Amino acid sequence: MRHRLQKHVATWPWRRVGVLAGVSLALALMLVIYLFGFSDHFFGRLFPAFLVLFWLLAVTFLAVVPFVTWATGHWFGPGWAEASTPVPRPRRASSGSAAVRSYSPPATSRRPETR
Repeated sequence: MRHRLQKHVATWPWRRVGVLAGVSLALALMLVIYLFGFSDHFFGRLFPAFLVLFWLLAVTFLAVVPFVTWATGHWFGPGWAEASTPVPRPRRASSGSAAVRSYSPPATSRRPETR
């Protein structure tokens, strides 16, 4: 199990992940500096909160979401994980002529009377 996980993680595009994370961090910090500047120690108070939020999001999307996806397939069975995804219905073949659409009244006429 551990070897498979290490092999799977090794195939991730870590360079691209790092570049995207670095660019998003730099843009966010530049936006905060532009909007609020360094007055009243606002940036000093915001910086730790921003880093906490940044790491919480990173942990959520890099660890928690893949773990939940893995757990639903392995703990509850593949049938349970597949049942939650909608299955697309096949389209009917057209009869050669232009498709006839039925008219449906506006949504307000389908509401029950509440007088």
